[in-house]
Amino acid sequence: MQVFGLIGNPVGHSVSPPMHEAAYEERGIDARYVTFEPERGSIERVIDGADALGIAGLNVTIPFKQDVAAVVAADPLAERIGAVNTVAFDGEPTGYNTDAAGVVRSFEHHDVALSGRAVVVGAGGAGRAAAFALADAGMEVHIANRTVERAESLAEAEPNASASGLDALDAALADASVLVNATSVGMESDETPVPKAALHGGLAVLDAVYAPIDTRLLTEARAIGATTIDGAWMLLFQGVEAFEIWTGRDAPIDAMNAALRDAL
Repeated sequence: MQVFGLIGNPVGHSVSPPMHEAAYEERGIDARYVTFEPERGSIERVIDGADALGIAGLNVTIPFKQDVAAVVAADPLAERIGAVNTVAFDGEPTGYNTDAAGVVRSFEHHDVALSGRAVVVGAGGAGRAAAFALADAGMEVHIANRTVERAESLAEAEPNASASGLDALDAALADASVLVNATSVGMESDETPVPKAALHGGLAVLDAVYAPIDTRLLTEARAIGATTIDGAWMLLFQGVEAFEIWTGRDAPIDAMNAALRDAL
């Protein structure tokens, strides 16, 4: 039996186990997906131990994504992003960032053309993944963040990017076709990082928040005719990408999506 898992702290709230185990069942793979909650500062020992124990693959969540990137062989995209959320143990432990694929595949699944201008709200780990992914897809990217310096630092790493504070969102969104909320604003609260007046019907809006599944941002965007994509799609497709890296097989997307939404 193969063992896959998730490391994070805390990690008890994760809905990844039922999503991945639904995939193993659908594909007839003898495997389990378990969660691990290591102490902070122990990541090098965690990766060495997982490798020694024959763990087949790990997902990585807060607060370890940057720590793991420093102790595995990160692929070029994960190295650019500066964070790893998936590790494959096939020879040398190799790190990937499937959050980037989660963003792109979410838009593609909803038939959104990735052309023109994208606005990414947030310059943390999810924001970095979204910015690099959309830039690599050919979009002009604008990063808006509460702390302008963090947005500017991210924009400097991508030639086709610009940056501002949140107070410039109205102007940034005026001619944008894609909006990603990569912050935690709206998680378990009736808040939004984007002024309602800045939204328009020509946008496709992805909110990385999935609790609640229908955030205030998505409700307001839908009301003015924008295409809306909830955060469970991004969670699904980063998991789909991880499954395909680990197994070399096409993921059973419908089965994984059904299990994920049942668990939310």
